[in-house]
Amino acid sequence: MLEEGSVAREFVRKPVSSLKVSSERPPATAARHLPRRLEAPTLLVALAIYGGFGALTWFHAALPWWVLLPLGAYLVAWHGSLQHEVTHGHPTPSALANELLVLPSLWLWVPFRRYRDSHLAHHDDAHLTDPLEDPESYYLDAANWAAAGPLTRTFLRVHNTLAGRLLFGPLRCVVLFWKGEIARALGGDFGHAKAWAIHAAGVALVLAWVVGVCGLPLWQYLLFFVYPGISLSLLRSFLEHQARPEVTERSVIIEAGPLMSLLFLNNNLHLVHHDKPGLAWYRIPALYRQRRALFLASNGGYFFKGYGEVFRRYFLRAKEQPLHPAAA
Repeated sequence: MLEEGSVAREFVRKPVSSLKVSSERPPATAARHLPRRLEAPTLLVALAIYGGFGALTWFHAALPWWVLLPLGAYLVAWHGSLQHEVTHGHPTPSALANELLVLPSLWLWVPFRRYRDSHLAHHDDAHLTDPLEDPESYYLDAANWAAAGPLTRTFLRVHNTLAGRLLFGPLRCVVLFWKGEIARALGGDFGHAKAWAIHAAGVALVLAWVVGVCGLPLWQYLLFFVYPGISLSLLRSFLEHQARPEVTERSVIIEAGPLMSLLFLNNNLHLVHHDKPGLAWYRIPALYRQRRALFLASNGGYFFKGYGEVFRRYFLRAKEQPLHPAAA
């Protein structure tokens, strides 16, 4: 998700900041997905996230770190999944109400409107995984790969292991995105100012509660909630897409258990989401069960039986080379 130029060439990733979509209003693709009525399951998820977050931070002093960290990571990543659902126009007919639902930024690092614009651009499936067109692609084009030095290439290969993605991915995302946004501002481009102002209000709400009311030190919140929460979200995106000539073969199906499916709001069935991006999360499993054979045939068997299989196969082994196959 981060900025072009020298920083992007160092870590080699196309940024959100290069997108031309306005961050001042919801893109038309989001408006088309607005539901006609309130979606109770998504509202219940929001209630569970904020209720659980409030309880966990309030009672943090009574909990050991090995309880605080996994629960904090789960809630922050779950909130990220809720943001994804709001990006696609859920759970109310009001775009303003939907945005206010995710105003508190539990993971602090990225304005919702910046994430929304980037993600909706990613849904241009014809360019899915293209390092120059897809803002969520982890691949490199030939020019960036040729320009990368041996240390950068080594880092990118490590980053393509699951261990590398979980350990280094959050830091890389934050550093590249913030440097890109700062570079824009220093260059006199303030087109994202409103998105950042709204984000600042959401961050202030979270920190006022976490630090001011609950007394949880900021460093502990970053260590036990924010960093592992981003890391857990990167587990979902680790295998989401592969570069293939056929568009339908580019998105994965991971048949996760109930805990991980709830965490990712069924986005582990990622091909279904790309096939029906406006479909509410709680309707995805039924459609998948109904058309399972068709989905698995259409994506060329890009399938995993749960995240345990993902860990076993890729924890210390790179899932593929960083260079896009078309550029090889």
